[in-house]
Amino acid sequence: MDRLEAFKSIAAQASRGELTFPTNVDATLKLQRALNDPDCHAEVAARLVQSEPLLAARTVAIANSVAYNRSGNEITNVRNAVQRVGFRTLNALAAAVIVRQLDSKITQPALRAKADQLWKHSAHVAALSQVIAKRVAHLDPETALFAGIVHEVGGFYLLSRVEEFPGLLDGDPEEWVEYGEVQIGRCVLQKLNVPAAVMQAIEGLWAGMRALPPETLGDTLLLANDLSPIASPLHERAGATSMQSASTIDFVIGEGTLNSILEESAEEVKTLTAALL
Repeated sequence: MDRLEAFKSIAAQASRGELTFPTNVDATLKLQRALNDPDCHAEVAARLVQSEPLLAARTVAIANSVAYNRSGNEITNVRNAVQRVGFRTLNALAAAVIVRQLDSKITQPALRAKADQLWKHSAHVAALSQVIAKRVAHLDPETALFAGIVHEVGGFYLLSRVEEFPGLLDGDPEEWVEYGEVQIGRCVLQKLNVPAAVMQAIEGLWAGMRALPPETLGDTLLLANDLSPIASPLHERAGATSMQSASTIDFVIGEGTLNSILEESAEEVKTLTAALL
């Protein structure tokens, strides 16, 4: 089977809902649905989070990041961390665990390196998206954090299938964009019950169109993606901003500029990124 046929085969499976996930993803999806239940109380949420060690560790780490711990009072347990970060951030963190679980069966060193780089990229984009949404675009920062976490989930899914389809990541980037990024990515996002507003923002990222200063969640995500110091190891979209060009992006926001806001928020971005890694 050649590369294009492999893409089409995986895309067809995905469109039918036949997604091959590790067993631990299903467990985390159930946990995520429970956390999204409006009748789920903080005590129940804390017990659910404690049942997933990686989620528990990330929740405490995020609660102690600069973005959530303005007072400097360190939290050392899941119950207090859940109360500090809130359910919407918990949903984003559960998504982060799911994304990482997708690559858990990758064994080839070269593919593992790609998966690790892709997660570092995603973590930086998520942290930058939250800050840009809050300080620049004046959008909901928790939704932006979530969008940054899941924006490359299709790439993680494909990396998890490469050992079945050697050469899947080689060749024409247009095949990657059409089948990998869009068709397969859309199906994986739907499987994860990603909200329509976040889906629309990610599709805006795929299209590569944005306004500066950012006005929408899609603009915010695309700007964060360009500003990330860690690039995606997968095929770049046509017209993507180079790392060198991204360093020159600046514009006036109120009485400041994008660069001055990013400098002021550097510690916040740094601690958020570290908590996700």
